[in-house]
Amino acid sequence: MNILIVDDEPQIVATLHSVLRALGHSCFEAVDGRTALNLVNSVSLDLVLLDLGLPDTDGIDLISTIRSKAEASIIVISARHLEADKIKALDQGADDYVDKPFGMDELLARVRVIERRRSEMEGTAARKLVSDLLSVDFGRREIVLMGEPIHLSPKEFLLFEMLARNSGQVVTQRQLMIAGWDDPNVDTQYLRSYVALLRDKFEVESSDPELILTEPGVGYRLNIALHHSI
Repeated sequence: MNILIVDDEPQIVATLHSVLRALGHSCFEAVDGRTALNLVNSVSLDLVLLDLGLPDTDGIDLISTIRSKAEASIIVISARHLEADKIKALDQGADDYVDKPFGMDELLARVRVIERRRSEMEGTAARKLVSDLLSVDFGRREIVLMGEPIHLSPKEFLLFEMLARNSGQVVTQRQLMIAGWDDPNVDTQYLRSYVALLRDKFEVESSDPELILTEPGVGYRLNIALHHSI
């Protein structure tokens, strides 16, 4: 992929550049928002790794600008740990959010999620997503977990579809409320209730979930790698 690293910490940029290039990616660098936008306008980018604390602009504001100019995916890498900042970044259009200091293995796993999704889906919605454990056929509205069919209500399916199409990535409460109710202001208790129903159907132990994980104060993540299937 063509990856733009936007960060004003030289050591982080150098490390990311070295690791990502060793994996076969082409890397571009920007230490501020102005340089980042110049590259967004001049280079066909697949992914932007974006720090929020830039010297000339707030990285959160930069997210929506990048979204309006390019089809690149965005992973925020930031020392801002407040839930409000994470929610705002994701709602502005970021695909994922990694806290600094970060583990390289975790970041690369998030990059692989983006790479897989871009190479498989190519801008169109997949009809079927599968893994060794889980199969989701969106056209037939059929879900099979470890060989057993899972029966969902229409509302449950809408919410699970949002999680499945973004498997491995955090989905905000707001995104799920729009998917399920077409209303970002619906009472969050409704969402929590439906997530509990999903866990009852998908988890071995719903009180200790391993598949549908909570991102505290932000949203939920389907903790499984789903792949496009024809």
